[in-house]
Amino acid sequence: MSPTVAGLLLIAGLFVLLGTGMPIAFALGLAAVTALLLQGGFGMLYVLSETMYAGIANLAFVSIPMFVLMGAAVASSPAGGDLYQALDRWLNRVPGGLVLSNIGACAIFAGMTGSSPATAAAIGKMGIPEMTSRGYPSSVAAGSIAAGGTLGILIPPSVTLIVYGISTETSIGRLFMAGVIPGLMLTAMFMAWALIDCKRKGYDFAAQAIRYSLVEKFSNLPRVLPFLIIIAGTLYVLYGGIATPSEAAGAGAFLTLAVIIVIYRLFKFRPVSTIFTTAMRESVMIMMILAAAELFAFALSSLFITQTIAAAIAGMEVNRWVLMAVINLFLLVAGMFLPPVAIIVMSAPLLFPIVTQAGFDPYWFAIVLTINMEIGLISPPIGLNLFVINAIAPNIPTKEILWGALPYVLVMLLAIVILCIFPGIATWLPNQMLGAAL
Repeated sequence: MSPTVAGLLLIAGLFVLLGTGMPIAFALGLAAVTALLLQGGFGMLYVLSETMYAGIANLAFVSIPMFVLMGAAVASSPAGGDLYQALDRWLNRVPGGLVLSNIGACAIFAGMTGSSPATAAAIGKMGIPEMTSRGYPSSVAAGSIAAGGTLGILIPPSVTLIVYGISTETSIGRLFMAGVIPGLMLTAMFMAWALIDCKRKGYDFAAQAIRYSLVEKFSNLPRVLPFLIIIAGTLYVLYGGIATPSEAAGAGAFLTLAVIIVIYRLFKFRPVSTIFTTAMRESVMIMMILAAAELFAFALSSLFITQTIAAAIAGMEVNRWVLMAVINLFLLVAGMFLPPVAIIVMSAPLLFPIVTQAGFDPYWFAIVLTINMEIGLISPPIGLNLFVINAIAPNIPTKEILWGALPYVLVMLLAIVILCIFPGIATWLPNQMLGAAL
């Protein structure tokens, strides 16, 4: 059997398993085990545990559960509500201030959690009912939160960028720094489209404006500022080379948890237990996906599928931008069916040498890849953020959620085009702070 046929059968088998509703980690693992058994018989079983262990036996992966714990602490406490209210009160005089507050809250919350679903769920629970109560179209409310939630995997700290850095052996601190300006740019573009969308749907900004006194504006800031300081401090020690990602994540998680317990007086066992249970569940899920994806990647390599694809792409005698367009198309399609972590573990080692040989900056490519993953989070059929919004706002029809979110796909595609024209948007800050990458 040729590698091409074997690859098509393996991918088809994976999608069949995913179509049954099987968790992604189990689907990846079962497809890989089946392929390995068919190829080498039961003699291949000895490599399963070793390969899966090797997929997660990296000290840098310690930062993932720490950042997840940091996010769970914020998401499971009133901190997200205070952040949302603070932004709403300070932007109340700006036309469309509420929708801007929602997207801004998503951006800041993303910096606390590094998780798109957590961001969409935490801000959506407060933002969507508030927006609809003030007359915003439900499609605008749902679409802006679904899209805003995707910022969780771009704005540092980002679990996706951590996995990319480990998979390609690139600097995680530099990757985080490369995501800052594109993250802010994409946030601004989301805000611009949200205002345009409101205007074209006939929303009257002036009629729904709410006035807040200075006392009301400042009332939430003492509870919000400590979290912003923790984010800034975590990024500072990372960018300054003072601490490794694992050390920074551990310190950030501890400080976030301590501040939340003190400020919100969560001295009882149950709320703290909920935070750790949530963090453990999500961390184990991510680690299982990483281990299973490593096994799946091993199966692809054993069947010479990876090498065949790499040779085919590398052998394309086309302009390097045509090559990048092909890679982007592949990432877009993959992102519609698989979670970002699984895609990066499987594809980054394959694409990394091709991209660098074509003369593209690997840190710039990490941001382009991440935005592609963001698109997958709000694109059918799997679009995780769409399901999150549907779960927290069941009164909004799925059709409206989808049509509200799809224009943001075009906004993200435009962001990719802008990054292709001006790659310095991603590379300028890390080059200025850390010097040119070697």
